[in-house]
Amino acid sequence: MLKLLRPAVTRVLTPLGRVLVSRGIGPDAITVIGTFGTVAAALFFYPRGQLFAGTVVITIFVLADLLDGVMARMTGPGSVWGAFLDSTLDRVGDAAIFSGLVLWFVVSGERVLAGVALFCLVAGALVSYVKARAEGLGMTCDVGLAERPERLVVGLVSVGLSGLGVPYILPAGLWLLAAASAVTVVQRLVHVRRQAASVPPQTLR
Repeated sequence: MLKLLRPAVTRVLTPLGRVLVSRGIGPDAITVIGTFGTVAAALFFYPRGQLFAGTVVITIFVLADLLDGVMARMTGPGSVWGAFLDSTLDRVGDAAIFSGLVLWFVVSGERVLAGVALFCLVAGALVSYVKARAEGLGMTCDVGLAERPERLVVGLVSVGLSGLGVPYILPAGLWLLAAASAVTVVQRLVHVRRQAASVPPQTLR
């Protein structure tokens, strides 16, 4: 669903991307600004219990993850540094979002949910690491139930609706996200194991 929506969102962001590029603003700058905004919003709003406001602000900055890609295509072939920076700062933003939730649950005395949010943080990082390590060895790893966009949508929607007073939505969303992330890790491990079993060791990078 998210892959189908990406072209439509790209069309909406393209005019803004053209304006920024014409003023000499590069995609790397947008990547950094988006990450800084996400981190600041997550660690400011979420620990205070301002879940809806925090989610709205974070969502605005998360769109920078699409905007920098649009701008990169306008300025020519994507750079290796830009791809590396984008992937690295994605991890920073994700960690800030779940860290803010962990702090909120700790302050609220919700230790179980704090543990679930922490598991989501770790599992999300592991999902990304497994893919990066597999690709570093020359294999593919584009499989899994919950990739980063899906994890962000489930997490932010459940947090935002909880901030509007919808009962049980946040625990349900976090448990769903934890389960989906764990399944994704297993799916990727199995996928890589199958490839590794059919590739001679000397051909792996």
